Amino acid sequence: MRDLFLRACRREPVERTPIWMMRQAGRSLPEYREVRKEVDFVTLCRTPELACKVTLQPIDRLDVDAAILFSDILVPADCLGLEVDFRPGPVLANPLRTAADIDALTIRDPQESVPFVFETVRLVRKELEGRVPLIGFAGAPFTVAAYLVEGKGSKSFSHPLRLLWGEPQLAHRLFERLTEVTIAYLRGQVEAGAQAIQLFDSWAGLLDRKLFREFALRYARRVLDALRPAGVPMIYFALNAGHLMEELGESGADVIGVDWRTELSRAAALVGGEFAYQGNLDPCALMAKPADIDDRVAAIVDAGKQLPGHIFNLGHGVLPDTPVEHLQALVAAVRKHGAR
Repeated sequence: MRDLFLRACRREPVERTPIWMMRQAGRSLPEYREVRKEVDFVTLCRTPELACKVTLQPIDRLDVDAAILFSDILVPADCLGLEVDFRPGPVLANPLRTAADIDALTIRDPQESVPFVFETVRLVRKELEGRVPLIGFAGAPFTVAAYLVEGKGSKSFSHPLRLLWGEPQLAHRLFERLTEVTIAYLRGQVEAGAQAIQLFDSWAGLLDRKLFREFALRYARRVLDALRPAGVPMIYFALNAGHLMEELGESGADVIGVDWRTELSRAAALVGGEFAYQGNLDPCALMAKPADIDDRVAAIVDAGKQLPGHIFNLGHGVLPDTPVEHLQALVAAVRKHGAR
């Protein structure tokens, strides 16, 4: 197996910088768009053969160093008896707005409520045939709660923030349930064959340091601590979190994901301690000419070589209209500049 990714996560020597991309399986690939012509997003996530197929597409097309399970951070809502539709973003018919809503939640075993996720993991591992590792993932409790309370995507997420400020104990009751579900969900992925996990805290950047510690970091840490005995590398990625770098070092992760707003060297200085880092090209930079992409990649790779471990990634997900040839140019640039 080409295990550069896993070795970099563990801060072990590597021959070159490994690369994978958040949202590497998706609308930027024409073969993905062909699949989506036949099925909607929810059906794709819930059909192991199809989810496996699109998980593998960027491995075949882009030759990246890791696969990431094709799914969505709100799939575990099924474990709470909640229905999420996608139009195209997530929409809940009945957001969690009251104590009655939250206290009525019942936790179901992910193995029974979302078995298709674990079957997809098993299929992907089989089809990969050891070419590259497979990353499993989940949304962190705060980020999942943001969607469940707001009821849809938002720039401000005023409803969940109102919950934190106005009814903090009720918020904690919700996060307790989400933490329990997330632990079981990720544990199931590892048992099915995921060789690393990433915890996405996409909306943590909305919080100041005090709120982040109380409502996001506290529960992310519990998830990662619970998964530590599984022995797989764990990545924590909080978007727009430059003001939270010191706190990220307390997450319990092996790898700290860094978005494009914070330079890797600055992130490492603020986080402190011994971690590997993942990132952090601005996804919009992939709209530039390949020569300009090459220059930016060289700078990030050189910064990464000064760190205990570095996995090249974007600072967020691949944008849907990114040209495939620019993604291929990115991978080639990392290969060229990443040799150790």
